[in-house]
Amino acid sequence: MTHDIVATISKSDFPETAQHIQDAIKNGHPDIVTISRLKATERRAESLKGIATKKGFDRDEWPMAIFKEGGKGASVRYISPSDNRGAGAAIMHALKGKLKDTRVLFRIID
Repeated sequence: MTHDIVATISKSDFPETAQHIQDAIKNGHPDIVTISRLKATERRAESLKGIATKKGFDRDEWPMAIFKEGGKGASVRYISPSDNRGAGAAIMHALKGKLKDTRVLFRIID
């Protein structure tokens, strides 16, 4: 699959998120994902089903629920809330204004 845009995640800024994405891709999850915000709530529920919350941690998903490829079968890892939410905010900022079905290639930098 080809991509329309490239988004980057910095290891130095968001080390836990970057490592999770790298590991998930290495284990067969896609590095190119398709924006589809409409059913994100349903996909998030599918990906987190059966994975308990853990005090002091967020459950990070790859692919994220805002992508068509997210949902059931996504990789989920416990990471620090500041890393997860900071990375999420950076990703949302990078995707601001991008339309449904935009294909995004994720690259981990530094």
